[in-house]
Amino acid sequence: MVAKDDQENKAGAPDEAAAKAAKAEAKKAAAEAGKAKAKKAKEEAAAGAMRIAGPGETKTSPSKLPRLKTLYQTKVVPALMKEFQYKNPMQVPRLKKVTVNCAVKEAVANPKVLDGAFDEIMAITGQKPVTTRARKAIAAFKVRQGNAVGVMVTLRRARMYEFLDRLMNVALPRVRDFKGVNTKSFDGRGNYSLGVREQIIFPEINYDKVDKVRGFTVTIETTATTNEHARALLTELGMPFRK
Repeated sequence: MVAKDDQENKAGAPDEAAAKAAKAEAKKAAAEAGKAKAKKAKEEAAAGAMRIAGPGETKTSPSKLPRLKTLYQTKVVPALMKEFQYKNPMQVPRLKKVTVNCAVKEAVANPKVLDGAFDEIMAITGQKPVTTRARKAIAAFKVRQGNAVGVMVTLRRARMYEFLDRLMNVALPRVRDFKGVNTKSFDGRGNYSLGVREQIIFPEINYDKVDKVRGFTVTIETTATTNEHARALLTELGMPFRK
């Protein structure tokens, strides 16, 4: 009887070991499948997320010059040299940088409001903004020194040209009853400031996800020394000034 039990135990041992091995293999396969699924989801999320352009490259194609910069080199420079009798192409005014500043007064009481403005300005410009803070306390507005009051981004090179191209040729024409931008917003040193009342004029903004319609200021800095030269540069680039 004992011999029979020993035979059964010996026969059952391999079966039990095989079951454990199969269970371990199934567990390992399930873990690998989970890792593969997580990796695929991460790749899909990365592909669907907005890509921020690197230094010196455009938002859509790093190997291609922005359309507005090509226009400046081929048409604007010769036109301004002829108009102002420049002898050297380096004398022709050019764009230096564009600053987009969005002030959010509700952020004084609720700093989380800045999250929406942050995401919208990043979508519009293709560059991550920085948070602007109050330089001094203003008791009348209940603002303390250091409080976050808005977001700002400074664009240069390719991203600057692409933003201006979309602003002048896509966004501004979508303004209701648009008749042109103000011609008196030059500061006398070659800089021009433009106020945008609604961020929803940019096609990058999803209207369904907008928590509040807010505006921002666009400041275009050029190398021009007079208002006349700065206006001529922007006009040749396609800025729709009011007539």
